[in-house]
Amino acid sequence: MAKNGDLFERSGGKRAATGKDSSYTARDIEVLEGLEPVRKRPGMYIGGTDERAMHHLAAEVLDNAMDEAVAGHADTIHLELLPGNKVLIRDNGRGMPVDPHPKFKNKSALEVILTTLHSGGKFNSKVYATSGGLHGVGVSVVNALSDEVTVEVARDRQSWTQSFSRGKPTSKLKANGAAPNRRGTTVTFHPDPEIFGKQAFVPERLYRMARSKSYLFRGVEIRWKCDKSLLKGGTIPEEESFHFAGGLKDYLVSEIGERPTVVPQPFAGEAKSETNGTAGGKVEWAVWWPNDEEGFVRSYCNTVPTSDGGTHESGFRSALVRGLKRYAELTGNRKGSVITADDVIDGSAGLVSIFIEQPQFQGQTKEKLVSVEATKLVETIVGDNFEHWLTGDKEAGNVLLEHVIAKAEERLRRKQDREQQRKTATRKLRLPGKLADCSNTAAEGTEIFLVEGDSAGGSAKAARNRETQAILPLRGKILNVASASADKLRENQEVQDLIQALGCGTGAHYNDDRLRYERVIIMTDADVDGAHIASLLMTFFYREMPKLIENGHLFLAQPPLYRLSKGGRTEYARDEAHKDELVRDVFGGGKIDITRFKGLGEMQSVHLRETTMDVNKRVLLKVDVPTSSDADERRLEMQTRTLVEDLMGRKPEKRFAFIQENAKFARDLDV
Repeated sequence: MAKNGDLFERSGGKRAATGKDSSYTARDIEVLEGLEPVRKRPGMYIGGTDERAMHHLAAEVLDNAMDEAVAGHADTIHLELLPGNKVLIRDNGRGMPVDPHPKFKNKSALEVILTTLHSGGKFNSKVYATSGGLHGVGVSVVNALSDEVTVEVARDRQSWTQSFSRGKPTSKLKANGAAPNRRGTTVTFHPDPEIFGKQAFVPERLYRMARSKSYLFRGVEIRWKCDKSLLKGGTIPEEESFHFAGGLKDYLVSEIGERPTVVPQPFAGEAKSETNGTAGGKVEWAVWWPNDEEGFVRSYCNTVPTSDGGTHESGFRSALVRGLKRYAELTGNRKGSVITADDVIDGSAGLVSIFIEQPQFQGQTKEKLVSVEATKLVETIVGDNFEHWLTGDKEAGNVLLEHVIAKAEERLRRKQDREQQRKTATRKLRLPGKLADCSNTAAEGTEIFLVEGDSAGGSAKAARNRETQAILPLRGKILNVASASADKLRENQEVQDLIQALGCGTGAHYNDDRLRYERVIIMTDADVDGAHIASLLMTFFYREMPKLIENGHLFLAQPPLYRLSKGGRTEYARDEAHKDELVRDVFGGGKIDITRFKGLGEMQSVHLRETTMDVNKRVLLKVDVPTSSDADERRLEMQTRTLVEDLMGRKPEKRFAFIQENAKFARDLDV
């Protein structure tokens, strides 16, 4: 017992020596009354004490005014920045109640609202069906964090005023007399320097806040005003009135301005959802796709901006990708299967606004919506309307689909390039096993021949100049990239071998400096099948490596179709007409030994060399894309793209129409 007592005494003696008492008793429990919790921990209510948080005070008061407008009781709101870092917000709504509160006989309802947390009319859906304020803390937080607050109410043809400071009233509710032609609430406040220091309101930020609120509810006009001394040469006006009768669509059109877009008009609209005969929510949306892909996605709930998105934004993304995929299925475009929400949304300019009862936000600052029902609401309404919009204007639908598919394929190319880079970071790049490479390592003066099959490849290898000429045999007809999905493109071995052999990448990742050969030569049989293979290869380069063509690297070899011999003379004819010309003009008729080559694989290497591969004797056709002046360039590019799509795309009826229109020009058919 003595030892234990000694221990206690030593311990107690130590506390006495340090002068610190670590005990924890009822005396240590603080009870914060009124609005003291807000002043103690402002970050819990407005996210901090920085400039953004201070502007959130104005947003809270403006949200209350907007709730009056959305409820149908106000149509005009004033937002004014006054000298001395004061903000005035006025609406022409019903006005805050000023009669005594049932639970606080000596206080008016106005004073209760301004000085008590979790008080207000937003808890009762009969007063506000939808609202941005939910917790009854907004305007009371503004009062708690301001050293000057004045509230004026015009209601029932009378006017009242009361003043507050740091959460407490500094005056009684005062009757100002008759106000027969006025109604609504005016709140003027000055942020407390003890909380926010010397920070000042930024006119541009408040101006944008006022403008954004006006397009979220087309039934309200918001009037902006700023004291001239506060503008300091800025670009915003001293006074302006905002009213977007077309809602989000009007705002989006004004934001995009003259910038070119993928489709002529935005996809926009609004609709309500009904649940058991009662309102289940309302959704308004507008989305456009600018060509420069400098876009944005902004979401709102009950006019409150949700900068971190949330469930309504997730539903918006799902609706757009679902609608576009279904449209791809409807039009038979299998490439649509690779589309993701990012392909549709990234680079777009999109707005989505919902109105629902009792939304749930993450935190008091309402930066993220977490209401589960919002996802289905938006996905259903926007998704159904998007599908109708796409099918209602198929020309715009097809253009948008092709635009998004191109983005998806580019994304997959980047992924493939990253994977390839990871593979080659630790080991030397492997060239295709079928490639017979040339000995020169520099691209200058070298060329690669693309031939059909191992037989033709064998003849070409024997006929080549090993120092400068490489041979890549391709098995059969290469994949038609104009109608193949991105998955098939990645999985096709012949395509991947070709990309790997050239080494320059594809799409936006094409790099001319990495091209391993100066010339890429398509060398196929001089017959219909050979021409088809050549057209497939040209389509591949046009779609996947257009810069290779533009920079003058692609050529067509001209192998002969006939060999003509008479006496000691031998000539080669490239086609039937050329053969007849040689028979008539060179050999002068008579008995001529004529051999028709079945293909490059049937030619002796010596014949292939002297007719097609010898740089001093051969003829090459350069593949080019027509160009013109700047005014005509776009038109020519579109004509070329359309022709390639018609002849090589997925729609056989377009090829049939082309044949019908051009059959009369056909001569010397090889059938």
